[in-house]
Amino acid sequence: MTTRGVLTELAEGQQIVYGGDRVATVDESLAAAFRPGDRLVVVQSDGALLHIPAAEHETVDAAVSAATDGFAALRDCTDAAITEFFDRFARLLDDDGTFAPIAAANARDIEAAREKGRSTTRLELSPTMRAGMVDGLYGWRDAAATRNVVVGEFEHRGWRLEARRAPLGVVGFVFEGRPNVFADACGVVRTGNAVVFRIGSDALGTARAIVDHALQPALVAAGLPPGVVQLVDSAARSAGHALFSDHRLALAVARGSGAAVAQLGAVAAQSGVPVSLHGTGGAWVVASESANAGRLEAVVTHSLDRKVCNTLNVCALPASRAHDLVPAVLSGLERAAANRSTSPRLHVVAGSEPFVPADCFERIVAVDRADGTHDEPFATSLDEVGLATEWEWENSPEVTLVVVDDVGHAVRLCNTYSPHFTASLVGDDDAEHDWFYSAVDAPFVGNGFTRWVDGQYALAAPELGLSNWQGGRMLGRGAILSGDSVHTVRYRAVVTDHSTHR
Repeated sequence: MTTRGVLTELAEGQQIVYGGDRVATVDESLAAAFRPGDRLVVVQSDGALLHIPAAEHETVDAAVSAATDGFAALRDCTDAAITEFFDRFARLLDDDGTFAPIAAANARDIEAAREKGRSTTRLELSPTMRAGMVDGLYGWRDAAATRNVVVGEFEHRGWRLEARRAPLGVVGFVFEGRPNVFADACGVVRTGNAVVFRIGSDALGTARAIVDHALQPALVAAGLPPGVVQLVDSAARSAGHALFSDHRLALAVARGSGAAVAQLGAVAAQSGVPVSLHGTGGAWVVASESANAGRLEAVVTHSLDRKVCNTLNVCALPASRAHDLVPAVLSGLERAAANRSTSPRLHVVAGSEPFVPADCFERIVAVDRADGTHDEPFATSLDEVGLATEWEWENSPEVTLVVVDDVGHAVRLCNTYSPHFTASLVGDDDAEHDWFYSAVDAPFVGNGFTRWVDGQYALAAPELGLSNWQGGRMLGRGAILSGDSVHTVRYRAVVTDHSTHR
């Protein structure tokens, strides 16, 4: 039902047109929950009906409005003030007294997540993560100021044209429960942008503490507009949908699990908001017939030190070398698990089982998962379509193994089932490496361990996120999104001869 053109209620069985020629049906629970003032977002790609309660919309609207005002006011702030913000933010996080309530909030978040049987691998604000946040903020502090920098000049008779970098606007971030993303994403302020965060519910308490004890005090002390960095104070997923459907965003950035990120991307895209997705990950390592077994073992071990998006997920080996490369992979996998004081898991694609020792399928190992330790077979079989599965392991390294005809076969599988993200070829044939680089559809290609795929590690610059090519290649930029990437270009004409005309 509508009142004066505004949707005020939904009825069970009500049909909603989407995609131009398809229909979604309102179910009983949605109809019962919908109230006047609420909003309904219909995902045009699949007909998902996303309910945004009025309170969530109002929370997001207030945050985006504050950020919009903050962005406008930021143009009158000096680059020195922005530098001071990052310096103060870093020093506050590095101060044990200031950090104590943040650590306490993080401990509460971890305990609550464990009680729910949820992963805490990325949630824990460990000393290493804390140090990384501090270093990242100092990195933004020391980064070159690029607002209004001339990036090109075009001389004409009687006038010249300047191309200048300019801030983009308000950037919306939705990300999983990783507290360190706060430091990463604040980098957009370096280039004169404002930012609105929506963090996963598991880390919301930690986020609030960071804002209260470090971020906002740093903004105020540096003289920056408080609205320039905003946290959406809501644990509801619908807050993310509300944020990404706000047309005032200049860019929407999503990091998290594949399905959730894809849905957020669809919401942003159909709302006319440019989007950068950082969802499904998992790296592929392909061994050539010329591969050195010892080198492959090291690649496997060093690509499994922890579970993040660039962790080894699938290993493809040629049948002609399976007799010595399969043991190398198993040894590397076992070593990676031993480094974490745990046991690994192996998934073997159907048809590849004969190349794996039979006792691997009979041996029982203790696997550390988010909800505790489980006794499971060391190796199990899965269908070829399982190559598309990203193993979100907690502590026990988990990998898929497939035996292929050759590198070309591996590339075809990778281009079919992978997220088009990270691919590495282990082998000694330079021509084959060149062919692999041209044939595999991935933005990150290497010849060794996969964990190099990281903005801070590879480019010595804090990153906002890494993108795969699952939804297509990106226009005009690399798959590492950094603060320096978030800008537009303005053109300024300087006429010296005013008799000039067309």
